[in-house]
Amino acid sequence: MHSSDRMSGETAGRRTGLLLALLSALSFGGSGVAAKPLIEAGLSPLHVVWLRAAGAAVVMLPVAIRHRAALRRRPGLLLGFGLLAVAGVQACYFAAISRIPVGVALLVEYLAPALVLGWVRFVQRRPVSRAAAVGVVLAVGGLACVVEIWSGLRFDPIGLMLALGAACCQVGYFVLSAHGSEGEDATDPLAVISFGLLIGAAVLTVVARPWEMHWQVLAHQVAFGDKATSAAGAAGVPAVLLVVWVVLVATVLAYLTGVVSVRRLSPQVAGVVACLEAVCATVLAWVLLGEHLGIPQVIGGVLVLTGALIAQTTTPKPPAEFVMESLPEVREDVEECRLPGRSASA
Repeated sequence: MHSSDRMSGETAGRRTGLLLALLSALSFGGSGVAAKPLIEAGLSPLHVVWLRAAGAAVVMLPVAIRHRAALRRRPGLLLGFGLLAVAGVQACYFAAISRIPVGVALLVEYLAPALVLGWVRFVQRRPVSRAAAVGVVLAVGGLACVVEIWSGLRFDPIGLMLALGAACCQVGYFVLSAHGSEGEDATDPLAVISFGLLIGAAVLTVVARPWEMHWQVLAHQVAFGDKATSAAGAAGVPAVLLVVWVVLVATVLAYLTGVVSVRRLSPQVAGVVACLEAVCATVLAWVLLGEHLGIPQVIGGVLVLTGALIAQTTTPKPPAEFVMESLPEVREDVEECRLPGRSASA
């Protein structure tokens, strides 16, 4: 294959990856607007999470069977992914949106990239750039605007803490995903996702106790849209249809397109596009649920997303590179050794 053909193929692959990453962000962002009407109709947040995880686990069961060897090689990784990235993130997020607007919950959750930098700097003791620190400051400042901290926390504090818990669990998602993709013992992302869903569903079955769920809700229609419009007698939508959306689109499709986009792009680039999930969720909640945010929340949301983008697109420098930049004289000696007159073959 000629180099031009190879480059054109790589370009096409990156374009496809970008489209898949956008589809993943839109799919994930649609989970809240579908789940909140189910919660308001009488299902608890944990039961909605269980329906999502259990349904997706059933769909992904053939993939898990195909990658069953991963369960023997990396049980700790799969268990952590199931507890944090699946059960923890979804349980905290759905519990949060039962108390605060969808957009606010997701904006708080997207403090995760900033928290990841804290993990890298203080736990792994690796250097981070000045731009990354700026991203953290912007994200925290934006969060203060979103919650209107000057008014004594306009939104429900428990809801905000649950959203922050989702952010902390998402840190586990980033850390475990990076850990599982390195070295000779790397694990296929599809195996991590499928077993993560199975483990998360199993854990949530014990915690959520679905046998106590109000199953009759699924047989009826639920109010969907602006509360004022719904109160005026607007027709609802079948509850089971929202469950199908949450399972197939907001979970299975979202995870699969996200994984493929990472493989075609890179975790860094795909992660940047994933930040658009917050924008998608906020816009969908505004259009479909009538959740309006004030000017301070809009400004704060822009700051949070900007900070998340800066933080997530900044890669910590390897220790060797950091040392070379910290010791100019060593770098100069190395550069001199690269001169033709100083080479071993001279």
